[in-house]
Amino acid sequence: MGTSKGNIINAAVNSAHAATTKHHAAVPKIIKKLQNMPPWRYRTVMVIALCWLIMQLYIKTVAPLENWVQYPLHLCFALIEVYLLNPMVDRKAQRVWWMYDIFLIGSVAIILWFFLSNTARLDKHIEGISPLIDTDYFICLLLLVTVMEAVRRVVSTSLFIILIVFIGYAWFGEFIPGHLHHPGLNFSEFCDAVMFSNNGVFGAPLRASLNTLFYFLIFGKFFSSCGGGAVLLDLGLKMSSRLEGGPAKAAVISSGLAGMVSGSAVANVSGTGVNTIPLMKKAGYSPEEAGAIESVASTGGQLMPPIMGASAFIMAELLNVEYINIAHAAVIPAFAYFIGTYLVVHLVSRKRKIGKHTDLYIDEKPILPRLYRLIPVAVIVALMIYGFSFSRSAIICTFLSIGISLLSKDTRRTAAGYAAILLDGVRHAANIAVPTAACGMMIGVAVKTEIAFRILSMLSMLRPAEVMLIVAVVCLMLGMALPTIAAYLIAYTIFMPAIRSFGVSEMVGNMFIFYFGVVAQITPPVCPASYTAAGIAEANPWKTGWKAYSYAAVTFIVPFIFVQRPVLLLMSGTLSEFIIGCGVLLMAFIWLGAAVSGYMFKDLENFERILFIVAAVMFALPGGEGLVPGLVVGMLTMMFCLIRAGLGDNSI
Repeated sequence: MGTSKGNIINAAVNSAHAATTKHHAAVPKIIKKLQNMPPWRYRTVMVIALCWLIMQLYIKTVAPLENWVQYPLHLCFALIEVYLLNPMVDRKAQRVWWMYDIFLIGSVAIILWFFLSNTARLDKHIEGISPLIDTDYFICLLLLVTVMEAVRRVVSTSLFIILIVFIGYAWFGEFIPGHLHHPGLNFSEFCDAVMFSNNGVFGAPLRASLNTLFYFLIFGKFFSSCGGGAVLLDLGLKMSSRLEGGPAKAAVISSGLAGMVSGSAVANVSGTGVNTIPLMKKAGYSPEEAGAIESVASTGGQLMPPIMGASAFIMAELLNVEYINIAHAAVIPAFAYFIGTYLVVHLVSRKRKIGKHTDLYIDEKPILPRLYRLIPVAVIVALMIYGFSFSRSAIICTFLSIGISLLSKDTRRTAAGYAAILLDGVRHAANIAVPTAACGMMIGVAVKTEIAFRILSMLSMLRPAEVMLIVAVVCLMLGMALPTIAAYLIAYTIFMPAIRSFGVSEMVGNMFIFYFGVVAQITPPVCPASYTAAGIAEANPWKTGWKAYSYAAVTFIVPFIFVQRPVLLLMSGTLSEFIIGCGVLLMAFIWLGAAVSGYMFKDLENFERILFIVAAVMFALPGGEGLVPGLVVGMLTMMFCLIRAGLGDNSI
């Protein structure tokens, strides 16, 4: 047994360690799991991962399977991987919890057998009309238990609790007074809504997981682990090495570049922060400032095309549009986020008098000879523009990333090394499939109980601006407690009818919800990106979270402005409207950045910071009625600050 473990697991672990490039630690979570994993479980996990990969490749390169085959297969593969990679036996007493895990894995097998053996009947099923049989009820219960337990293990207790609340609302809505009252669902209606409807567990979120997210996650892991991630980081460091406050600006640039392919705030912090945070601290930033800057910059990766956060792919599925349309609409908001963050960093650097620190940079390898490692990103963009689906583009560029990694001994891996990267990608895909399935259940309940229209009746007497403000606050609250996917889907289900009722288009409304769901990841008290950065910076997590929130506040105005000016999502509009919209965003960033940093030509007094906030907020007022007053207030305040600063050193 010891020899077997050494041959199998240690080889994979060592190769995974070898997959670490100069700056980017590849698959660290999977390394820890492999080290603690018995050989039989490693073999099982790899077999399941390979079967899942073969199934996913088959449906995109050969032919799709029946819907009642491929969706249950996708979910069941994910559930089994979750239970094998996150067993209760590693945490509790051995025998009792092994029996529990065996029960769960056996339940998943029964669920899969049910769908595979009932495909013909389910194809003819009509929601609300076709009768259910006893087996349907039994499978629904098993599905509920297995998905909820997987949510508890790998997503969050918060989502687990919210799922219970939705289920309770479905069954006991008749006892709730007021606008939220509904007759209540019986068990037959509940099973129909959760398991057999187009809005249930196999609805749009899980379809997005099967059709696009799986491929995006696998591609991102191979690209980053095979040398591309390190080149993006080095580019950011190189571009900022001679700038004032360079290490902090390196964090912004590097995280923006890395975010194009990772789509994960925590992954960005882990990948870029291990280099940028120590540099920032050496340059003179406090640990809390360094962690905050890195977490804010890394969070923007979920907004940055061509590969955004997972919610963007679900948005494409919900809107029934190609993903390239979502990426196209996100270009200006994404750049706006990073420009706003960059301006805050610049003004903080000016206030703290943190100058150039070229001595901190050690350029071990030139970047130009390694630029070829970025070819997969360029190819994936070109393929999508040419008309390829994202899934096919991701498949092609995954193999391209592997091929490119073979060209250099620094990025070349053993078979076990590539297997470890694949396993990490599959682990991530499973951890995404689980919340999409859970949110599908909640959407099924919400549609059946018509909760969105009940909330619409509650909001109907409010003005559009007030409703959008409420939506923004709720999105932030949801994002504080839930992964971005869950926060986005819940907000979409509850608020989109109300947003549509005010004439806001589907794309604009969805981008509004998505944007706030992303920035909520750095909103205390639950801000995983900030806490991860605080750990690297050896900073106080609570102070780091609030510092990050204050820096990110500059970008909170972006969604309100693009709701008023949809041309910023590259939708219909004239060139002059687009230029005005970009100018409005830039001025709002400068003034909010001054207010947040406390600097504009000089250290600002409190009343000056308030005036800058007022000027920027005026730009977000409905109908553009605050544009001229905001411009006047902002420009006069800038002139006042310049005069008070004197003409000695009056640069921003």
